Amino acid sequence: MHILLIEDDALVASGIVAGLGLHGFTVDHMDSARRAEAALAASQFDACVLDLGLPDEDGMRLLVRWRERGETLPVLVLTARDAVAHRVKGLQAGADDYLLKPFDLDELVARLHALLRRSAGRSADRIEHGPLTFEPATGEVWLRGRPVELARRELALLRTLLQHPRQILSADQLRDSLYGFAQEVESNAVNVHIHHLRRKLGADIVQTVRGQGYRLGSAG
Repeated sequence: MHILLIEDDALVASGIVAGLGLHGFTVDHMDSARRAEAALAASQFDACVLDLGLPDEDGMRLLVRWRERGETLPVLVLTARDAVAHRVKGLQAGADDYLLKPFDLDELVARLHALLRRSAGRSADRIEHGPLTFEPATGEVWLRGRPVELARRELALLRTLLQHPRQILSADQLRDSLYGFAQEVESNAVNVHIHHLRRKLGADIVQTVRGQGYRLGSAG
């Protein structure tokens, strides 16, 4: 899952990036509203973690602007503003969740999973896809009841495809979801992970749509 983190405190941000990375999230960190806008225009994200105390613009104004222009990206506000009025204002402005600093990383991870589950229209965390079962919170995968060991990037690829089951995703979108949009990677990196996923979960698990990209297929 590709997360946009907007946080101007470098120490807090580095801890979140490292912690979410250990839980299988790909995180792009931006330290200002201006950079966040540029990132959102350049890449596709599954959710946003937004601090309100940004150096160039109040995060609440940024959120309001996104919602006014129809941006539907799920947003979890992460802030030290603990008054009830602040929380109410954030939710009314379009936040999907609100978490106070200081916070526990496990709670942030759990809230992100719940937020992504709701945005995908699922009532349960577990994803069933034919004979394939996937637990997003733990990264466990079963095929016909048997556990399948996937490497971290393979898990990220499967998670992205399952999160967008009917959508054709370009190679660039998959690359950003696996590595982050600013990271330089080998041109064939996505193809290598697709090859390994097909070998472990069946040749049709990733369908190639000529000239457009890839989409979720059937598990083998």
